[in-house]
Amino acid sequence: MTFTPRTWVVGEVVSAATMNQEIRDQINSMLDPWTSYTPAWTATTDPVLGNGTILGRYMKIGRTVTATVFLTCGSTTTYGSGAWNFSLPTAAASAGLSYLGSARMTSTDTWHGQVSINSSATTFQVTFPSSSTNTRSANASQGTPATLAATHTIRATVTYQSAT
Repeated sequence: MTFTPRTWVVGEVVSAATMNQEIRDQINSMLDPWTSYTPAWTATTDPVLGNGTILGRYMKIGRTVTATVFLTCGSTTTYGSGAWNFSLPTAAASAGLSYLGSARMTSTDTWHGQVSINSSATTFQVTFPSSSTNTRSANASQGTPATLAATHTIRATVTYQSAT
């Protein structure tokens, strides 16, 4: 739930209904389950989902949106041509910057990549290593996938809904 909070007036008598709207309902909206949406999957020549599935869910608190998409290819799925785009549940802000997230693709190998959203965009793209070299996943540790030293960094982003 997103709304503009009211401006309180000195000496105002506050009703239970006003308190419920201004405080309780806002807190409850942050505890609500995620909202489902059906992402569009597009490209220069659009893919066709066929008997595959695509699921989307998002949580919006204030102006912060966390979205997730889960695509499962089917035996009749076709993949189009050009870079794949997935629709966002709501457009990104025009903030003059890009937003990054994480992605994972499983096929004969598991691939880890990034999600990128440009300013004012209504879609996002996923990027993975462009090499077909075997890059199976392993938990990060010293030496895996590289030996870390001064000035090296690891960046990770995760947003999730807990079980309780």
